[in-house]
Amino acid sequence: MTETTESLEATAEQVQHAAGELDSWVREVIDWHFSPETGCPFWLDYAENLPWDPREEIRSFGDLSRFEAFEDEWLRGGPVERWIPKGLDGKPIYIFETGGSTGLPKSRISSEDFRIDYELFSKTLSDESFPPGSDWISLGPTGPRRLRLAVEHLAQHRGGISFCLDMDPRWVVKCLKRGWVEGAQAYKDHVVDQALTILRAHPNVKCMFTTPKLLEALCEKVDIGRLGITGIFCGGTEMDEAFHQKAREELVPGVDFVPTYGNTLMGLACNRPYVPGGGYAITYFAPQPRAVLQVVQPDSPADVVGYGELGRVKLTTLTKEFFVPGFLERDEAYRSEPISAYPWDGVRDVRPFGSLEQNVVVGVY
Repeated sequence: MTETTESLEATAEQVQHAAGELDSWVREVIDWHFSPETGCPFWLDYAENLPWDPREEIRSFGDLSRFEAFEDEWLRGGPVERWIPKGLDGKPIYIFETGGSTGLPKSRISSEDFRIDYELFSKTLSDESFPPGSDWISLGPTGPRRLRLAVEHLAQHRGGISFCLDMDPRWVVKCLKRGWVEGAQAYKDHVVDQALTILRAHPNVKCMFTTPKLLEALCEKVDIGRLGITGIFCGGTEMDEAFHQKAREELVPGVDFVPTYGNTLMGLACNRPYVPGGGYAITYFAPQPRAVLQVVQPDSPADVVGYGELGRVKLTTLTKEFFVPGFLERDEAYRSEPISAYPWDGVRDVRPFGSLEQNVVVGVY
């Protein structure tokens, strides 16, 4: 049966079931992070200054509003050990950073979350377009970001090998801030040249992660479908409806194109399944219950906007490695209704939050 836009709609029962699962998971995560046996120093110290016990009074997702607004400054600088739950004692710990385009990078600890997130994402990929056993290329940021390790694990999880390249987006941001456009372009060319070398030398590379800007730059040089690429998942700051259409119709026609929205704190949000003839609007759904996306009033973050209305994106991270309630992203979006595959709210047409745009320099992403 051909899938239609109507067949994607969620039922009331699906929405209610998902909400119940979220509430149950919230209770489990709160018990973990605020227990003296398993919690992390930051949240245990935080709880000591509360006149109430989160383990007793947080019983649902809605109850998380009792926490004060999460300050992104708490994630800048060290000691990062304050974020490591005691329940992770003895496990290897990674430190992943945000891009750093708005100042001192934010850091988060991780042990297994990046693997879990991408194994869940793997279940959404078509085996025909992303063949098990085929190799991958990651055309994106490396260094202290989790993306490289995550794509590498995704490839290994699907039975393949991940090829990686050198890419430091912070250098490109510095070039642009200094007005050195030629230097930024030269660096982009350097990144693309690395990708071309890999693609031409390794015929088993059939799957790719890349960003919109780098995909466009790569397609100016070569037809990647002819080089054997059958599936692309693409994420980055400059992903909109127009680019989605251009990618499918001009840049990589015939190649499965999967838009994604992810970051160091959330993991990976999946796009509403593409239906031919259903338009190119991009709506993302968080990996609930491990993360929740809401669209809120910019001047009143406790208030969610109505469906179809524009607001600021608010993220809540809910894993046993990391708990972040009500983090205000530097993005805005339209609130979108649940669908059967993801029976919870989505975010449509994500873009930089208006009042912050002037402070953010978008580089090679």
